[in-house]
Amino acid sequence: MVMFLFLVVALAVVVAAVTLAVVSGDDSGPLPEAGPDQLRDPLPPDRPVGRADVERLRFPLVLRGYRMADVDDALGRLGAELSERDARIADLESALAGARAAARHVSMEKPAQEEQQ
Repeated sequence: MVMFLFLVVALAVVVAAVTLAVVSGDDSGPLPEAGPDQLRDPLPPDRPVGRADVERLRFPLVLRGYRMADVDDALGRLGAELSERDARIADLESALAGARAAARHVSMEKPAQEEQQ
């Protein structure tokens, strides 16, 4: 019985404190709507993305995690950059293979020409 009485008194005190806080608050009205957080440092549009750009990238938090549009944009941009780099690497590797083959062909022709003389 004493515990029940204590809980009722504690509940009354909490209700009174909340009511007093609401009633005595200033009359400036409700809080203004907060705009959604925006991505502060997006990936640079004018140059290729570097490691420092990715490490500096921080997405604003929203109610259920991150804003999907910001994450999708960043992942799309990174995917495009990786595709371009993969294509460039493939071009350079094929050019290198062609240069090595040409160098072998030239080095094999030299001894044959020297033997004929």
